[in-house]
Amino acid sequence: MKRLSFRDTQRIVIDPGEFYASRQPEVISTLLGSCVAACLYDPINRVFGMNHFLLAYRSHSQNMPIIESDEGRYGIYAMELLINDMMRLGANRLNLQAKCFGGGNVLKLREDKNRKQTVGDVNVLFIKEFLKKENIPMLSACLGGNIGRNVHFVGSDYSVFIKKIDHNQQQSLENEERRYWKKNIDEHEKSRSSAEFW
Repeated sequence: MKRLSFRDTQRIVIDPGEFYASRQPEVISTLLGSCVAACLYDPINRVFGMNHFLLAYRSHSQNMPIIESDEGRYGIYAMELLINDMMRLGANRLNLQAKCFGGGNVLKLREDKNRKQTVGDVNVLFIKEFLKKENIPMLSACLGGNIGRNVHFVGSDYSVFIKKIDHNQQQSLENEERRYWKKNIDEHEKSRSSAEFW
C-alpha cells in the first residue's frame, strides 16, 4: 500500500491482496486485470473502502456455487476483512452499498483452454454471489471483458473513475497478476495438504 499526496487530497494505492477503509475524503486507487475490486460504502455513516482480490482457483465445479468452494473462502476472507474494518470505523453493515470492477480476461493461462470459465470469470461470479448472499446492493459495475482497468474510488462522494489500460500496459499487468495468482495457488495447495491433528 502506498500513500500519495496531490494538492490537498490523499491517494491510497492498494495492491493485490490488500484493502483500505476510511472516513476521510481520500481517493483509493488500484490497477486491475483478472482481479476484482469491491468498492463498498455506507453513505449514512460516511465510511468507505476498497479491496483487491484474486481467487486461487484451479478449476471450479459448475454444480457448486463458487462462494461455497475452497477457493471462495479466500474471497469471503477478503470481503470480511474490508467489511470488519469499515464497521470498526463506524459503518453499519445494513447500509453498505457496492460498486465492483475488474475480472477481465487478462491472465491468460494454458489451463483456460480446457475450462468454460477464466480466472476473471470466476472472480466476477464470486463477487456477484457474495453480494447477493449478504444483501449488499451492487449499484454499478464494470466487470469482465478483455481489458485491465485503473480504478479510483473517491471518498467525498463515492464516485468511481475508471481508465481502461492500453495494450502496452497489458503485458506488465498480466505478468504481475500471474506472479500473484501463482503465489495464491501455492499457498492454497499448502493449506489443503497440511493435516491438522486434534
